[in-house]
Amino acid sequence: MAITSANQLELLQTAEAVAREKMIDPDLVIQAMEDSLARAAKSRYGSEMDIRVKIDRKTGRATFTRVRTVVAEDELENYQAQVTAEQARQYLANPQIGDEIVDEVPPVDLGRIAAQSAKQVILQKVREAERDRQYEEFKDRKGTIINGVVKREEYGNIIVDIGRGEAILRRNEKIGRESYRPNDRIRAYIKDVRREARGPQVFLSRTDPQFMAELFKMEVPEIYDGIIEIKAVARDPGSRAKIAVISRDNSIDPVGACVGMRGSRVQAVVGELQGEKIDIIPWNEDQATFLVNALQPAEVSKVVIDEEAGKIEVVVPDEQLSLAIGRRGQNVRLASQLTGLDIDILTEAEESQRRQAEFAERTKLFVDALDLDEFFAQLLVAEGFTSLEEVAYVDLDELLSIEGVDEGTAEELQARARDFIEEQNRKALEAARELGVEQSLFDFEGLTPQMIEALAKDGIKTLEDFATCADWELAGGWTTVDGARVKDDGILEKFDMSLEEAQQLIMTARIQLGWVDPTELEAEAEDEAGEDEEAEA
Repeated sequence: MAITSANQLELLQTAEAVAREKMIDPDLVIQAMEDSLARAAKSRYGSEMDIRVKIDRKTGRATFTRVRTVVAEDELENYQAQVTAEQARQYLANPQIGDEIVDEVPPVDLGRIAAQSAKQVILQKVREAERDRQYEEFKDRKGTIINGVVKREEYGNIIVDIGRGEAILRRNEKIGRESYRPNDRIRAYIKDVRREARGPQVFLSRTDPQFMAELFKMEVPEIYDGIIEIKAVARDPGSRAKIAVISRDNSIDPVGACVGMRGSRVQAVVGELQGEKIDIIPWNEDQATFLVNALQPAEVSKVVIDEEAGKIEVVVPDEQLSLAIGRRGQNVRLASQLTGLDIDILTEAEESQRRQAEFAERTKLFVDALDLDEFFAQLLVAEGFTSLEEVAYVDLDELLSIEGVDEGTAEELQARARDFIEEQNRKALEAARELGVEQSLFDFEGLTPQMIEALAKDGIKTLEDFATCADWELAGGWTTVDGARVKDDGILEKFDMSLEEAQQLIMTARIQLGWVDPTELEAEAEDEAGEDEEAEA
């Protein structure tokens, strides 16, 4: 196949046709042709030669050139594509390293094998350009819904024609036991768009919670316009879902707007999700109120929130327990996903038993430590005293406010409490010294003797050891493992140490040791404060 004047224009026409068919830039097709012709020419003139081809974008004429680059004498490796400065003087007046000597060579007459090779190069380049176009088109559509047509099924995965490319709906992203046949229409959520070795991959999902959120956005104009906002979504795909909404306009009921006239809007979403039952819940800034709504249809008697642990306890009437938990724990699991909190469900009877156990435990503490009779100890607990420190250091007037307690009794109570605490501190200090704690840790402010003893039992015996600790190691915390929140016990957690207090103590220790410059910390704090102000503005 020689490139003669007769088929020069045909090159341009072919490039235009391929570009139109694949919806890519014609110049990319011509560049692919230039590369393929250059490769074919190398097989004719020699693979070591640097042969380049340039196709005129107007006439279609292909110009073949041989290029030789000027290199330093000690870098000369390829005599066909490189020359030294001395050798280049016969071609260039003042040759410099990096200059190129360009000579036009006769066009090659492509044989059958060379033509086939050129065709393969063109196809490969066109495929690469097509993949780039597909990635650029779909990368910005991540997080939206797309309609497509089922092409085929591969090992349970559905290959979907999405117009200018293909997407994949994996079997674990299908709802329940959904099955599709070729040419079925399908609607799905674009979960991810990634570049991979075989080209861009568009991953679809019908189980993602955001798929339902996007469906509501399509069905409810108020959501699309931003009047109603979807705050949280939780799904058990194909079975049940909960969606929390809030209205920015007090005159519009967010739940009613999402349900629609006679349930028309929500039924459209339910139909798309294969009959998935949807609870539409009004969102509330108050976590307790929001959780009560989220646990519907169960009734809630009381809510106790532990914000530090990210945990919440819900007390329900005995007869409401199964309804609150739901079938196979579904109701409480969805409510937990919606609120982002671990939820413990207790019946009123269980909560009463726990309160009684705590009451008995604190009563015994006061009986044993303060040498009180059981009635007087119970009176202290009933008045809200939970620890010896509260009794020892509380304002005297709070003890005098207890019925039957005079000034002499109150002072005696505080004296006994302080004596007991001091004795416990003495024993803890002795135990810590026996365990090998260094003086640097004893001198550090913020740690009680009992805390130092607990640290020593865990192998922390110097200020340096303490400074290397993480805040959660001291105060405890929560870790998510396989989707479940797991409790991490802290060394000082039993002393009611918070994460903030642990962070402050650790940072103070690092400053005292010279590991951290306090001026840098102040600068960072000022920068963060400035960023927060800008964000608010």
